[in-house]
Amino acid sequence: MTKHIPVLLNAVLEALGDVSGKVIVDCTFGAGGYTRALLARGAYVIAFDRDPNVRADADAIARECGERFTFVPRTFSHIAELEAPVDAIVFDLGISSMQIDIADRGFSFRADAPLDMRMSADGMTALELIEQKSVAEIAQILRDWGDVKKAAVLARVIKDAMPQTTLALRDLIHNPRDVAPVFQALRIAVNDEMGELERALAVVPDLLASGGKCICVTFHSLEDRYVKNVFRDWTTAPGDPRMPVVADAPFRLLKTALPDEVELENNSRARSAHMRGVVKA
Repeated sequence: MTKHIPVLLNAVLEALGDVSGKVIVDCTFGAGGYTRALLARGAYVIAFDRDPNVRADADAIARECGERFTFVPRTFSHIAELEAPVDAIVFDLGISSMQIDIADRGFSFRADAPLDMRMSADGMTALELIEQKSVAEIAQILRDWGDVKKAAVLARVIKDAMPQTTLALRDLIHNPRDVAPVFQALRIAVNDEMGELERALAVVPDLLASGGKCICVTFHSLEDRYVKNVFRDWTTAPGDPRMPVVADAPFRLLKTALPDEVELENNSRARSAHMRGVVKA
């Protein structure tokens, strides 16, 4: 299994600044890379993750840090249930390296496994999604979440073949360039990833204290475009969406960041990462 290396960690920490004594929400706990770094700098961390496989790491951190760490085993849209204002909310979006590396979870097209793709232990699998959706619905998923060009044709092929495993699905896709987009599209649909992001970002403005920050690390254009558009709306003067960032906007933009050459050399999974952030007025 590939060692987990948190992507753009230094950029995220720099954007957050001094976090000692502050309450930070880590919406995507994963292997706990961001959480550990924040706790080491004196923060109080509330971490969310739907994946049951992360519980051992979360429990270990809880034993070490006591009341400074709270783990919530739910999807991150449940930040809406938080009551007190928080000082920062951090999203490290997309699939985690651990999920990809465990072959039998069905995320990777490089190993044979049941066609699952669930980030949690609940809900329909990718195979069940293919079984239950119509050709037209599968085609829409491939277009919307994978930008697959011949989505209708490929949807019919997939529906007719009803592949049971990851390699069976991969072998149906004749154009190698479409393999990753098809797997991405089905994964996003199975886990309602864009819906989760939409619901979570919708409550961020009310959850953040004055001066609070929201940081998002994205890994594909769908996520990045959505985050960029939301942040643009938040940093535009009320009543005039044509205006650039101005003093009386509810938020102001923070400096964006991309992985540098050193990070790319040490962590190939950082190659598509992009960090955006805002601070509440």
